[in-house]
Amino acid sequence: MAERRVNVGWAEGLHARPASIFVRAATASGVPVTIAKADGNPVNAASMLAVLGLGAQGGEEIVLASDAEGAEAALDRLAKLVAEGLDELPETV
Repeated sequence: MAERRVNVGWAEGLHARPASIFVRAATASGVPVTIAKADGNPVNAASMLAVLGLGAQGGEEIVLASDAEGAEAALDRLAKLVAEGLDELPETV
């Protein structure tokens, strides 16, 4: 299982707009990805309700994981998106 631990770069955490950006990127990655708080239960990263339900705050560590083929590259892109708190989807996602 591939995994990335990253701190949420959005000051407001994974709420509303940042969650929407993240969910679109997770869906566009083409691989099933889960997201969890450091000690929490993983949820589907492509589900807006599940991501919002995490209540991840800015600076809090989250864990992205996948065991699908191509997971390493997808997780790298998603981790960068989260860590840098990007306002838009990078074209490479």
